Amino acid sequence: MLLFNSPLETGIRSLAILTSLFPKSADLQRLVYMDYLAIHSGDVNGPSSLHATLPLRSGELTVRRQLIEQGLLLVMTRGLVDMNASKEGFLYKASESAAPFLGLLSTPYIKHLRVRTEWVADTYGDSTLEELQALEKTFFSEWTSSFQHLESIDNVNL
Repeated sequence: MLLFNSPLETGIRSLAILTSLFPKSADLQRLVYMDYLAIHSGDVNGPSSLHATLPLRSGELTVRRQLIEQGLLLVMTRGLVDMNASKEGFLYKASESAAPFLGLLSTPYIKHLRVRTEWVADTYGDSTLEELQALEKTFFSEWTSSFQHLESIDNVNL
């Protein structure tokens, strides 16, 4: 069992995303977007979401970056992800050991995760950061609307 949003869980999710993208690399911001999309794939007409559908889930994007960085550091220390500096910044890529390692993990969560990361890689793997950012803005728009709706309910209950 993985601890929810621990470095271990986010590292395994990033590893699964990078393995699905292989041989492509991804920067941290792309991993943040793809992680959200893998977890909440049902929000974008993909497979059912991996995690529960919570009303304010799009707010997760604001805290996800640091969690993913911590997870990447963990899997990098195990030789499962390589980091390379480029003119665009740091890029992460699954190592040759990544796919065999993931193949050894057989929990239902990992199996569901792999389906979603393959879907995310196929659907959004060639998207530009600008396209992913535009998609993110729709999530924040929905999040703001949900928050305002909850705020108005609280005002009525006063």
